[in-house]
Amino acid sequence: MSDPIHPDALRLRVYVSEPFDFERENDSNDLFGWTMDHERDEDEWEIRLERGFRFHKTAYDRLLIGPHYVGEHLSKVHDALLGVPIRIAHRTAEGWHFAMTGMLSLAPPPPPPPPSGDETDTGTGPDRPDETTGS
Repeated sequence: MSDPIHPDALRLRVYVSEPFDFERENDSNDLFGWTMDHERDEDEWEIRLERGFRFHKTAYDRLLIGPHYVGEHLSKVHDALLGVPIRIAHRTAEGWHFAMTGMLSLAPPPPPPPPSGDETDTGTGPDRPDETTGS
């Protein structure tokens, strides 16, 4: 999912620091996703990920995050320079299970989508002559 679910969704970056070998099963320790929970005064935010991740050979596409320290609030992410320490949960049959830690920060806008097949550069145009016609 490259576009947010809603125009007011907040795009976030979750850096998974523990488990230390998270990157072995995944391309990166960075996960990007969207939440709407930032608009409410929630203690925990659910994040829908742009790309899922694998944890103990199981695929996930959502996270639940909460502050790592008692008394902290996730809304501090708006003012944080480096991020906010968080606990990270994945969904199990019994509910959410906190098994990871990391840092939460605001994410930059997503990169633009690659051009579709219809918009590819053919090498011709006003500044490049068409080789078949010579013009």
